[in-house]
Amino acid sequence: MSRFLFFLGLIFMGLGGKLLAQDRQIIPDTVLINGDTLLMIGDSLLIEEPVKEIFWKTGGNYNLNIQQVTLSNWAAGGASSFALNSGISLFANYKKDKKVWDTQLTINLGFNRQSDRDYQTRKTNDNFVFVSNYGRELSEVYYLSTQIDARTQLLEGFKYSRPSGSENDIRTKISDLLSPGYVQSSTGLNYRKSYEDGSKISLILSPFTGRFTIVMNDSLSNAGAFGVTPGENVRAEAGMSLATSINGFQLMENITWKADLNLFSNYERFGNLVVNFNSVIRMKVNKYISTRIETAIIYDEEVFIKQDNGTSKQAVQLQNLVNFGISLDF
Repeated sequence: MSRFLFFLGLIFMGLGGKLLAQDRQIIPDTVLINGDTLLMIGDSLLIEEPVKEIFWKTGGNYNLNIQQVTLSNWAAGGASSFALNSGISLFANYKKDKKVWDTQLTINLGFNRQSDRDYQTRKTNDNFVFVSNYGRELSEVYYLSTQIDARTQLLEGFKYSRPSGSENDIRTKISDLLSPGYVQSSTGLNYRKSYEDGSKISLILSPFTGRFTIVMNDSLSNAGAFGVTPGENVRAEAGMSLATSINGFQLMENITWKADLNLFSNYERFGNLVVNFNSVIRMKVNKYISTRIETAIIYDEEVFIKQDNGTSKQAVQLQNLVNFGISLDF
């Protein structure tokens, strides 16, 4: 009887030890390292990583539009032509605490080739725009900001004409890389607001603005083009400016509007404005295809536009492009 009780006791002790061992296996070990709590179950270590803050936001858009017309023995007449317009827009925006820094670069190039004319390949679009804005927050929507705005073109520009009695076209160089180039630096009060749909609006009023007109081409500089003193390469002005930009404004579903307006007035001739306006309406068909309506308006009283009759005068410069083609966001 005593042997039976002894073996029975051994069995209960073994079962109890097994149950205790099972209980200990499901209880995780807790480890403290530099105040962080880590849970360890068996050989697995569970670490809860902190969420990393993202201060930079970058991206851009590339668009390519091509049009081709080929005619051969076409009774209705006409000429074969090929047109290409391409552009890229990049942005890098930074925000941390009360500091913001927004930078954008836009480059566009366009060409047209027509078989039945002199100088068959001609430029239709060429611009380079770099804008960088740094600001410190004063309140929820107001910032003290400094902005750099640089604009120029990449290739030579020509005026095409046909003299009276001639059967051939001639061309005259009227612009080039950094001829003109414009650099504008402004410091002032910046109103900025972002909306739930992703659109943004910004308005900078600056009573402290420096504007520099650059003409590096010697022939254009010697002619006093774009308001520089003949023979000089740079014309400096001090004045005030108003810069407004709208980005991602939703006109309708899949239709967005982006625009910027820059007004500058020289203190020496206050009230005479230099106007730069750019607008892009984008109608998105799908992820890769879209239609773009691009409009640019420029007025500068120091720029005289050569007319077909040989005279030159102040005039509003207008460019309007309607493109349908590839559009890639990244």
